[in-house]
Amino acid sequence: MGDRRPTLQDVAAHAGVSRALVSIVIRGAAGASAATRQRVLASAAQLGYRPDPRARLLARRRSRLIGVSFGAHYPFHADLLEGVYLAAEPAGYDVALSARTPSRDEHRAVESLLDYSCEALILLGPQAAGSRLAELSRRLPVVVVARAVRDRSVHVVRTDDEAGVRAAVAHLVELGHRDIVHVDGGRAPGAAERRRGYRTAMQRHGLRERIRILPGGLTEETGAAAARSLLSGGEPLPTAVVAFNDRCAVGVLDTLTRVGVGVPTDVSLVGYDDDRLSRLPHVNLTTVAQNAPRMAALAIDTAVALLDGTGVADLAVVIAPHLTVRGTTGPLINEARVSASSGRGRRGRA
Repeated sequence: MGDRRPTLQDVAAHAGVSRALVSIVIRGAAGASAATRQRVLASAAQLGYRPDPRARLLARRRSRLIGVSFGAHYPFHADLLEGVYLAAEPAGYDVALSARTPSRDEHRAVESLLDYSCEALILLGPQAAGSRLAELSRRLPVVVVARAVRDRSVHVVRTDDEAGVRAAVAHLVELGHRDIVHVDGGRAPGAAERRRGYRTAMQRHGLRERIRILPGGLTEETGAAAARSLLSGGEPLPTAVVAFNDRCAVGVLDTLTRVGVGVPTDVSLVGYDDDRLSRLPHVNLTTVAQNAPRMAALAIDTAVALLDGTGVADLAVVIAPHLTVRGTTGPLINEARVSASSGRGRRGRA
């Protein structure tokens, strides 16, 4: 048969029985003698035949397949995917993945999942307009993860991003920092909420006049660009930076340390997500942790409840984040700060 997948007919011919009898044996149904059952199973094993559960499900108009769209370049999405698989299998569902890449946009990723007859979609940090998400939700159950959506037809599982950044600023203020900059995420999912959390926290701590938001983004490159703008400003560096996410924070960290600015001895740094990048020993990043396993499990639970018709209590589930303190934040040592124009500071990490 070469590379062709063995069929029921191949097993029937090998065992010398009818295709219908092979089907009975494979399904475990009554109607075949013990000897015939043994002969058919032996033939199936010898030929390498494996039943196709997807074909049986499609025959019953069910795929039991949940499609997941994700960003291939986001470490936090990888953490979410692990949780999706762990939650989907016990619920009796398989997972189909469709990645968003620089050359493959979100629309194409989602359409591919629809082509695979997915029964529900879980979209990780989608950037589509709310109207597009609402349109999808009218076609099949849709659960958006890690983004707020105003349209109440779309189910959401997300972190309280405002609270997360407020906690980061409060941590820095407790360490004595007052000159705290936020490197934002532009139009990325969650960016508006994190900006709002930063502004609110600075105002609550009496630091309204020190609010400063720099353009940033989702990647190390955007964080590095923000750090370069600080270094080229000709003014003292801020004593602390809150970055949009961990990748952005790593870009800030790398750029500052390359020119001798100590983190956290000169500048304390906080990221967001607590993805696997932040946990690397040489990064050791203080960050706002999102509970990826819980978010993934809730997304699967919501999708399954919608498919099974058991009902979903809340359209939006908002999970509290928590601050994970590591080696990139420390107390303000003194008010004599590093000059951005010189780009020289005390080397070292606490």
